[in-house]
Amino acid sequence: MQTEIYTDSKGFELLAGEWDNLLERSVSAPFFMRYTYQCLWWKYLGNNDLLLIAIRTDDGRLVGLAPLYGKTNSLGLRELSFVGCVDVSDYLDLLVDRDYVADVYEALLDALDSEAVAWDGLYLCSLSQRSITHSRLVETMQARGWHVESSQQDVCPVITLANSWDDYLTGIDKKQRHEIRRKIRKIESEAETRWYAIDSVTGLDEAMAKFIELHQKSTQDKEDFWSEALISFFTELSKAMAERGWLKLYFIEVDGIKAASMLCFDYNNEFLLYNSGYDPEQFGNLSPGNVLTAYTIQHAIELGRSRYDFLRGDEVYKFRFGAEAEPVFDLRIHRPGTDVQVEGC
Repeated sequence: MQTEIYTDSKGFELLAGEWDNLLERSVSAPFFMRYTYQCLWWKYLGNNDLLLIAIRTDDGRLVGLAPLYGKTNSLGLRELSFVGCVDVSDYLDLLVDRDYVADVYEALLDALDSEAVAWDGLYLCSLSQRSITHSRLVETMQARGWHVESSQQDVCPVITLANSWDDYLTGIDKKQRHEIRRKIRKIESEAETRWYAIDSVTGLDEAMAKFIELHQKSTQDKEDFWSEALISFFTELSKAMAERGWLKLYFIEVDGIKAASMLCFDYNNEFLLYNSGYDPEQFGNLSPGNVLTAYTIQHAIELGRSRYDFLRGDEVYKFRFGAEAEPVFDLRIHRPGTDVQVEGC
């Protein structure tokens, strides 16, 4: 195995032609590990301490990739974390060709244990329950005597979609089925409503500006969420996903006014609900957010998708739609001789 280490953003450019090809061959390949997402996150939200560890076979084929970055914590210690960790990236992981798992793990740990890479703590965040990093990689680390702490960071509520809207409704709690139908009837009887999805770059700038406005109106926390960097990141990400056919930016209009919005990614036979917003002051009595959620679930079923993933967060409304919690894990690692307390991402 050969190992290459890139320490500036040019590494993204050099790996661009191979990144997503490796992702398609990887044991775990979450949406948030795609080249475009990782590159844009670094462009707008990264720092100046990049560490891309690329692992190749002897004939040069890329079979492993660890996109990491460093930061100095309050104790003066250097921590390495995934590019993307943690606030706006729901699933992260190493990219490892399924045919080279053991070899890639050994090569990666060799690189991390070499003088070429300085670190005090390693924080691998947001690993899905489908990842093998918190099982297979942990075993490899422990065999070397490294100390690993695994914890559950959060949950992602997920609906396994039925074959039809009626079958979906039949499969959820009777009370919640009644509530969904009641809220749809209420908004449709009391106002002129229209819902639709924007899935191309046409009109997207204006639509994203409205989405951000509705997100800010939802709660005080969401109002304080947006920075110039995040606005640029979300705007450019939505364009890139629209160009690839993966964007679904939903709106519901009430009497001609946009009342709620949901930013979704339609990817790999799944719907990923990335973020949402609505105007509670003007339309709270009509529950436009809940109604739009119901419409998007129905749309995902009509498109034949298998899963509807609400992504991280255990908000009650997600479970009222019949979602079941899937755990998301974090790993904190240090080597023998560096038995120190380190902070998370």
